[in-house]
Order: sequence, then C-alpha cells, then structure tokens
Amino acid sequence: MGFTKKEHEFLAEIGVGPENLGGYVNGKWKASGPVISTVNPSNNQEIAKVTEASIEDYEEGIHACNEAAKKWKSIPAPKRGEIVRQIGDALRAKLEFLGRLVSLEMGKILPEGIGEVQEIIDMCDYAVGLSRQLNGSIIPSERPDHMMFEVWNPLGIVGVITAFNFPCAVLGWNACIALVCGNCVVWKGAPTTPLVTIAVTKLVAEVFEKNNLPRAIFTSFCGGAAIGEAIAKDTRIALVSFTGSSKVGSIVQKTVNERFGKCLLELSGNNAIIVMDDADIDLAARSILFAAVGTAGQRCTTCRRLFLHESIYQKVLDQLIGVYKQVKIGDPLEKGTLVGPLHTPTSRDNFKKGISSIKSQGGKILVGGSVIDSDGNFVQPTIVEISPDASIVKEELFGPVLYVMKFKTLDEAIELNNSVPQGLSSSIFTRKPEILFKWIGPHGSDCGIVNVNIPTNGAEIGGAFGGEKATGGGREAGSDSWKQYMRRSTCTINYGSELPLAQGINFG
Repeated sequence: MGFTKKEHEFLAEIGVGPENLGGYVNGKWKASGPVISTVNPSNNQEIAKVTEASIEDYEEGIHACNEAAKKWKSIPAPKRGEIVRQIGDALRAKLEFLGRLVSLEMGKILPEGIGEVQEIIDMCDYAVGLSRQLNGSIIPSERPDHMMFEVWNPLGIVGVITAFNFPCAVLGWNACIALVCGNCVVWKGAPTTPLVTIAVTKLVAEVFEKNNLPRAIFTSFCGGAAIGEAIAKDTRIALVSFTGSSKVGSIVQKTVNERFGKCLLELSGNNAIIVMDDADIDLAARSILFAAVGTAGQRCTTCRRLFLHESIYQKVLDQLIGVYKQVKIGDPLEKGTLVGPLHTPTSRDNFKKGISSIKSQGGKILVGGSVIDSDGNFVQPTIVEISPDASIVKEELFGPVLYVMKFKTLDEAIELNNSVPQGLSSSIFTRKPEILFKWIGPHGSDCGIVNVNIPTNGAEIGGAFGGEKATGGGREAGSDSWKQYMRRSTCTINYGSELPLAQGINFG
C-alpha cells in the first residue's frame, strides 16, 4: 500500500511506509505495542502509522544486544571506525530525503532539517579518526622496574534517549562515539518523531548486515515513557544518555544512580546574549534573530534572554523589531520560510499560557505574542520587555519568545546571565579584549558554552556540547567527550624481581 498524499511518496526512498513497525529487535523489525499516528505539525494531519514497541519487545532486544556486545567489544577500534565510516556514507547517500523527513515530522525548516542529518554525517567522520586515538596516558612510576599507564575499555551497552527537537542529531553525538569506543547502542527515539527513528535505524542496520556483524549491536525502539523507564532501570545498560527537560532528567538521573549506573544528561537551557555598548550592532542583530527564532525557538540553545547596554538599548531593539516583522512564517518545506510550526498542539497551548503569564508578571509584548489561526501549530515570534526579576524569566518557555532587558555595567550583565538555574549556552557581543577575556574566565559566564560575537546556538561538533547546573553537566560530541563512553583502568606492571611499595612503605 502506498501513500495517499503525493508529498509523502519520497518516504519510500528511506524505507518508510504508511504503516511501520517501531522496534528493531535482534536484526528484525517487530513491535507489539499500541498503534499511533505521527503527524505533520504544519497541519496536524497524519503522515503514517507506527506500531510502538512493547516491554516484551524491549526485553528481547536488550537480551540480544547484551550478547552482541561480547563480539563488538572484541573488534579492534579502527575496524569499528570503518563500520561507522560506512554508516556515514549510507546517511550521506540519503541526506536530502532524511532532511526532508526531519522537516516534515519535526517542523523545522528544510535547511535546518538537512543540516541536522549532516551533523550525524560529520559525527561519523569525526568518530572514524577518533577510533585510532583512544589513547591512555603513560604515568611515571616512583618505583624502580615498574610501569604505570591507563587502559580504556568499552562499557558494554549505551542507552540513548533523544528528544523531538533534534530527532537524529543527538543520536549521532552519542552513537557514533559509543560505537567506535566498542559499545552496543540501544536507542529510544522521541515518541512524536518515530519515522525519523525508523528511517535512520534502517540505514544503520543495512551497514551491520552488509558486514555480517550481529544486527543487535544497534537496537532501536519507538515508544513512550515505559521504554525510557526500562532503559533507566536496566543494569545491563552501563551508561544512559538522556536529552529532555530538567524535570524528567532529574528522575532519570536518580533512577540510574540508584543502580550505580552512569548518566549523561543534556537538559533545559535558558540562554542569554549580552550586547555591550561597543558591539557591532548589525552582527549582533543577525545573530540574535537566528538564536531566538531558529527552529521556532525549540532548540535547547535558543536565546531566551537578551541583555542590552542602556546606551544602545533602543537602537538594537528597534532594529530587531523591524527584522521580526519581516520573518516569513509557514510551511517549513517551502523555500524562504524562516520559522515553521511548534512541534505539537500542546507546545502551542504552552505558548499561549506563557504569554498570559508574561502579561500577568508585567511583561510588555513589543512584537508577536499570538497564536496564528491555522490548522497547524504556528505562533508569532515574540519580543517581550520585562523585568529580570519576573519569575517566568527563570523558566524555559520552549518557543520563540525573547525577553529583553537593559543593564549598565558588565558585572551586572554577567550576574544576570548567571542568575538562572540553567547553564547551557551564552554569548557576548563586544570588540574589547578585556571584556571578552573576563567573560570566558572564572568571573564570567557559568555556562558550558561561552561564545563571543556569535549566536548561542549552532554549535560545531568538534567541541564538547553540554551545560552546567540544571542543564545536567553532561558533555557529548567532540573534544574528550569519548571518555564518558569507556571504562578507565589504571594499570601498574612490575617487570623486576623486587617488590618496592609506594610511598616508601616497608612491610616486613
């Protein structure tokens, strides 16, 4: 049976049909859970049906994955890197189709959808090189005829729970690294983007099948909270990477910690941009626009707070309001659209509630502030003038709402930046070295991402991605993030015939 709508026919190119099984279990597609409809957030009409995985499917899958881990960890890391290279090539061959699916099902504009898939491809390329650099340190021993060094070994199984706003990129940050480090991967995609989970899994599965490797090395499930809870509780899963809200993340962390597992959290952000009086205002305005309205304000790195120096406050604000009024809102698959819909009707309702709270707390809507009357989940990008003391400013309203506030001094701006529970991303616009070096130093931003003269969002994969405080403290993607996916052993070898003890202890 084919798709009834012509605009959905391209899905056949990436293995997606009108009806789909949402579990990849031991090399086979199976699912015995409830049947759901996945919808296009631009019109809330059905794209396809998906049968979600059940707990029984999960148990079968994790058992097979646990067995596959024995073989995968024994394969040399550069050989594992070759498999990941092939995964990157498989994704590259379907880049346009996958990007279009991300836009269709999630709602972000097509350039962002394609960019998200490119991010996984970039992670594959990065991981291939990393597979030859999983090095441990050689440590000088104080004892004669002794050698001390570090050895890094696989953890076993890594569980990856991803969110709707980046339905496949976050998988790439985790799975590409986890696989070259010798781990099997169990992926639970977001419940509202199951087609992305299925399409990506099919391409990955083909690579393992072509190389005659255990299919269960990569296992995936479409499903809701029950599957996520099973992953968090499962002692066979050494590391759980969770992306989502701080509220749910704290529950996941507690569950994993109770069994002494490892947890990697990427949670809420409440990111700020500071514009100093010496800033390049045109550069700042372009950056603020992308940071605040890109992905309809649904990135964890979206700029939600804007601090403007009092001497340039009105100039920057007038320029921003003018640009906001020109932003094209509409079908994310149409050329020229800059802002697509929010992901679900619930997101749209939360936007309305947020605007009501803003008004009740003294906020002044300068532009936007309304839901757009349509079949989809469209809202107006919004700029709000509000006091930094308003309680809603401390929260993450997941939509295109920007709070604008003024400041007098750099110290005041830094204090405002650091005054929220979250600590993901931040940026300052200035030309003065003394300002930017204070900003990135110990008396500056307390975030995991600290930028200068660029937006808060759009991070490159080469750096470690993650934040502090209620953002969770996890680090994914580049730099030395790979160390979280491995077990470190400190090894000391005595190659002599004597037994000198550390610290000069004489024991008989």
